[in-house]
Amino acid sequence: MGEQAVQLAKAVQYSSAGTVEFLVDSKKNFYFLEMNTRLQVEHPITECITGLDLVEQMIRVAKGYQLHHKQEDIPINGWAIESRVYAEDPYKSFGLPSIGRLSQYQEPLNLSNVRVDSGIQEGSDISIYYDPMISKLVTYGATRAEALAKMEDALDNYVIRGVTHNIPLLREIITHPRFISGDISTNFLPEVYPDGFKGHQLEADKRRELLASAAALYITAQLRSQKVLGGLRVSSAPVECNHWELCVELGDGHHAMEVTKSGDVFTVEVDGGMVEVSGQWNLASPLLPLTINGSHRMLQCLSREASGRIVLQFLGTSFQLRVLSKLAAELNSYMPEKVPEDTSSILRSPMPGTIVAVSVKPGDTVKSVHCKPGETVGEGDLLVELE
Repeated sequence: MGEQAVQLAKAVQYSSAGTVEFLVDSKKNFYFLEMNTRLQVEHPITECITGLDLVEQMIRVAKGYQLHHKQEDIPINGWAIESRVYAEDPYKSFGLPSIGRLSQYQEPLNLSNVRVDSGIQEGSDISIYYDPMISKLVTYGATRAEALAKMEDALDNYVIRGVTHNIPLLREIITHPRFISGDISTNFLPEVYPDGFKGHQLEADKRRELLASAAALYITAQLRSQKVLGGLRVSSAPVECNHWELCVELGDGHHAMEVTKSGDVFTVEVDGGMVEVSGQWNLASPLLPLTINGSHRMLQCLSREASGRIVLQFLGTSFQLRVLSKLAAELNSYMPEKVPEDTSSILRSPMPGTIVAVSVKPGDTVKSVHCKPGETVGEGDLLVELE
């Protein structure tokens, strides 16, 4: 492929950075696809495994200088992988654009063998007028497995608030057995997720880990409140206690649990299993580095309310939980449930954008139209009411 790429460049007298793309089948037969007469978006991959600065070389050639390297001088060391981090909602067609302001932004540059190429910072706006890519996240290691493991850590340590992003999907892809084994194709997403992406599907042991982490975080916040304010935010909880009976809501499930605390370790009995949770409980930090049953986990607390509602990012996916004392859970069972909105006769915008055309009017089985061509709408805005 390298020889053919060079022959092609010579044939058209091309003398700058460029990329020739091929498709390769299972028998290593390759077929020309296209040539990009520019620096490739994935150029950090090449730079990480060769040690060359391709941008510098491109500028030097454009100035008229000769290359300092021959092909035999260029090494290939290890493996690198790149994830494109986008302001997209992976739960909508694998990635409809999201807009907003980055209220909090923290790249995982504290990790070794991690590179982040980005053009934004905390406070930047992601608008509908440009590509919603946030960054190119690159990790590298001696083997492909090392590069993938580092990517998993980097995604878990990447803090993005203010916009919906595709980190949940990226993490699920790189940890999927098919992707790890290299059994991938352009049909990977529809084959693995035929009903669309639903986030990480928790197995029993991982569900217990999540529930135990939420309970430990809840109790830590209560104890800090007691220490700082002189009293607990939830008056139904005992003032002096190292044993708690809680109920955690996750989805449609209600999970009763007993929690004890010894030093910095919480022991949680939930769903017939025991979970030990310890860590650095810095409630002001978006990152929660925990040790759960001896395994390191990096969680993120996306939100936490006095009502016990907690949103945790666990294994890349955001989970909404509610932690209540045993008494509060019993009383909560008498509260009326909120009736969900009837969406059978309305049409809302699935993503932000500009209305190009409206092909209906009131009377065409349409009760009312709430938009017109040229208007900018946000995700969830009401567009049309049906009769």
